Amino acid sequence: MTVSSPIESKICAADVVRGVSRLFLRNDIVVQPEVSLRNHRRTDLMGLNAKGEIVIVEIKCSRADLLGDQKWTEYLEYCDHFFWAVPAGFDIGPLSGEAFMPEQTGLIVADAYDAEIARPAPLQPIAPARRKKEAERLARIAMRRMMAAADPDYGHPAN
Repeated sequence: MTVSSPIESKICAADVVRGVSRLFLRNDIVVQPEVSLRNHRRTDLMGLNAKGEIVIVEIKCSRADLLGDQKWTEYLEYCDHFFWAVPAGFDIGPLSGEAFMPEQTGLIVADAYDAEIARPAPLQPIAPARRKKEAERLARIAMRRMMAAADPDYGHPAN
């Protein structure tokens, strides 16, 4: 995948979600889209890896969205690994800048069919008690969504 082209991509966030989800599933990381955190922020993707570590992915499909996001650091206290995910062809230059903490954040480049890790997300361990609470919350959200999909007349899943 090309990661250095400065063109704006025609790939939408849903395409990136699909590509990242496929990459993660192959690597034994299961995710849920659009998960609200207890600090009232909403993650684009949140999941668990095989070690029980929490992974959060923030998707950016436009430069303006990336540069205008002043709240993304509020996700860091809820995850052990944080990734940016961008469409193939996205100008990733800003993500190497100090403001985006490249030493603490990973980078995934995706399209609607697959993705690749351009920069691994280093482990930034959160407190074990918080990890346990957030993993349990995530599991309950996932189960609630599965129940709602199986019985759509029952109600809507809550975050």
